[in-house]
Amino acid sequence: MNDRELLRYSRHILLEEFGIEAQQKLANSRALVIGAGGLGSSALLYLASAGVADITVVDGDLVDLTNLQRQIIHDESSVGINKALSAAASMRAINADIRITPVTERLSAEAIFNHVAITDVVLDCTDNFATRHAINRACVHHHTPLVSGAAIRFDGQITSFDFRLGTSACYHCLFPDDATAEEERCAVMGVFAPLVGIIGAMQAAEALRLLTNVGNPLTHRLQMLDARNMTWQIVKFKRDQECKVCSEEKLIFKAQQHKEKSYETI
Repeated sequence: MNDRELLRYSRHILLEEFGIEAQQKLANSRALVIGAGGLGSSALLYLASAGVADITVVDGDLVDLTNLQRQIIHDESSVGINKALSAAASMRAINADIRITPVTERLSAEAIFNHVAITDVVLDCTDNFATRHAINRACVHHHTPLVSGAAIRFDGQITSFDFRLGTSACYHCLFPDDATAEEERCAVMGVFAPLVGIIGAMQAAEALRLLTNVGNPLTHRLQMLDARNMTWQIVKFKRDQECKVCSEEKLIFKAQQHKEKSYETI
């Protein structure tokens, strides 16, 4: 790291558990953030300011006046502009030394799969189950850590899935895509503005810890916030042995490992 970088990230480097080694890991890391709305706003700003070297931000929507109540990465001049482009501009204003790639379209499952293949951590900042499950399947397949956040009305939740570990549960274990679930959108239900900032900032914290191996991420723990009373609840969970996503991938992963060991033996 050069002198300017040492100064810029000095408050990280001063942390005994963090130091130059962890900061250097961020300088060599790639993050994929899908969604530049309420959750993505604070997550993206903190990833950029923390020095994650390569950040791809995906969002196909345009900034609307109603977004400005909570989506702090955008401002009044951004109304009518694609959210990924608007977010990228704000991130560059904070840190011009990192690489930011805006993707201005809604991704197909195949496109999500391809983007996940070349990143080190994924932040799911979306607001619909179909996309969340597509992201989860891609992360399970590529063994890429996933940070999942959600917020509606006064209720927020966050957890992480570290698919580098052979025992990790997945999003489908918690919320099966064949379960009866009603989509709840901010446009219909409303959302308390600071709530998305709290959850989004926690998503950034989870991503930084997963990238640097500092501390203990929220794997196997779902942390829920009631912002009416500012109370937290933690629910522990484990991998569903019958999960049609991660259990099948687990078997494939084991088979690949066995095959590689067979080749090594030969």
